[in-house]
Amino acid sequence: MQEEQNENQLNIELSEEIAEGIYSNLAIITHSSSEFVLDFIRVMPGVPKAKVKSRIILTPEHAKRLLTALEDNIEKFETANGRIKIQQGPAGFPMNFGGTVGQA
Repeated sequence: MQEEQNENQLNIELSEEIAEGIYSNLAIITHSSSEFVLDFIRVMPGVPKAKVKSRIILTPEHAKRLLTALEDNIEKFETANGRIKIQQGPAGFPMNFGGTVGQA
């Protein structure tokens, strides 16, 4: 029985560099018929230029699984910490460059 559990267990490595994480306060999401592209960006006040800090490319199925996992985690967070309030971003920010886009 123990061997079966080990065969199905995934060993995930996390390097020190990746473990530090990258701060992002804007995500631009684009998609095609075969993939979703999530660009994570850091926008700084008073700086007119922002760089993509990380790009994640997902299949549509994995994008939907990510959505479900985020919804589940947000629900658990709000149960423990109260409702998350969403503030509107700066006026005039381009919302539709680069094709079909969503923003988070």
